[in-house]
Amino acid sequence: MGKEIIVTTGNEIPGKKVVRVLGVVRGSTVRARNIGRDFGAGLKNLIGGEIKTYTQMTAQARDEAFNRMVNAAVDKGADAIIGVRFMTSMVMQGASEMLAYGTAVKLK
Repeated sequence: MGKEIIVTTGNEIPGKKVVRVLGVVRGSTVRARNIGRDFGAGLKNLIGGEIKTYTQMTAQARDEAFNRMVNAAVDKGADAIIGVRFMTSMVMQGASEMLAYGTAVKLK
């Protein structure tokens, strides 16, 4: 098993002191829609409700981006990532990027 690090959206970690900033770390993935999902989503759009296939696709993309960010921090020798944020952007019609980013730090 790999090194466990603390990940937080906050800028401080109770009981710990940031002794060195290692830099920004990020992880991203680009996901595209598919015709099967779009057909089902179109039907849901008519009757309302959650589009579960898109919810699942977004959750998987978020997890992948998060894991890549954590791996980048581990590669830098970080003890923690502070100020974590997620962002999405459209890359092209039907494809979006999920980005996770934060600041890798050493703790004392």
